[in-house]
Amino acid sequence: MIVLDANYLIGAPKPGSTELSDIARWHQAGETLSTTAIAWTEFLSGPVTAEDVADVRALLAGGVLDFDEACAETAARLFNLTGRNRRLRVDGMIAAITMMNHGRLATRNLHDFQLFVPQGLKLA
Repeated sequence: MIVLDANYLIGAPKPGSTELSDIARWHQAGETLSTTAIAWTEFLSGPVTAEDVADVRALLAGGVLDFDEACAETAARLFNLTGRNRRLRVDGMIAAITMMNHGRLATRNLHDFQLFVPQGLKLA
């Protein structure tokens, strides 16, 4: 399963975007696409049109993954293991949801998410 970060959700409705190209490639390879409740919130905060929301939602065969108690515990562990940087708290939540659902994260923000790879995050 590929878990799309907000930057992929934002780029997906744009014809010719790198994000849309990657999504098409993963779809052709039979990957299930999903996103996290955190990234979905970022995307819906827009600006987006109702058509953008419908188009992106249609791509998410794996749905929107919840942030539950187990994810909260994992996110707190990631926060503590990676230096307690408050700027990365939300990224840690996204990483935790991805890890707890055995996915690979697709993001344009590789710099920040690389910190979570030694803790078990897999990138797409």
